[in-house]
Amino acid sequence: MGPTCKLLRFVRLILQILKTHHMKKIILSTVLGILFSAAAIAQSSFYDINVKTLEGETYSLNDLKGHKVMVVNTASKCSYTEQYEMLEVLYKKYKNDGLVILAFPSDSFGGTEFEDTKEIRSFCSNKYHITFPILEKAVITEKDKHAVYQWLTSKQLNGKMDSSVEWNFQKYLINEKGELEKVVSSGTKPYDKEIITWIEG
Repeated sequence: MGPTCKLLRFVRLILQILKTHHMKKIILSTVLGILFSAAAIAQSSFYDINVKTLEGETYSLNDLKGHKVMVVNTASKCSYTEQYEMLEVLYKKYKNDGLVILAFPSDSFGGTEFEDTKEIRSFCSNKYHITFPILEKAVITEKDKHAVYQWLTSKQLNGKMDSSVEWNFQKYLINEKGELEKVVSSGTKPYDKEIITWIEG
């Protein structure tokens, strides 16, 4: 359960306590205002989110400060899987300029990803020779979606926009300050002019 959910649960508990003791309305309003504000900013920084690699090791997003980051939900058995190759070419070309690509394998779109994480790693390494970080297998569409995708898709958390992940290989572009800048569709290829302009801009 993320910090926001915990705070909201705490809000409901405070409500019950305050109603039980018939506290003054002004106190109730003040307490709720403070708690809801805290809930809204509890996980507002991209760099504060806890993530792991595909192998379960800690991966620090905080180390990405100063880098442009592309977050992509990937899948090994999708019509867009060939984009892995394009992403690797893009990464090799621009990594020395500060580009980081983060892949989150996901099976949120009906059987398009392997169940076994070792099979995912083998597929990415042997077929596409991926060298950019492949992070933990993630749920990205349901209510219990991964914390990174909670942040990416919620304006309340990212401060930019609400969105939804429509399909595999949708791309989220985050600037050097950790701010969400763009959402790019699955069908847009990694070397599209829109993406290159963002990287080089």
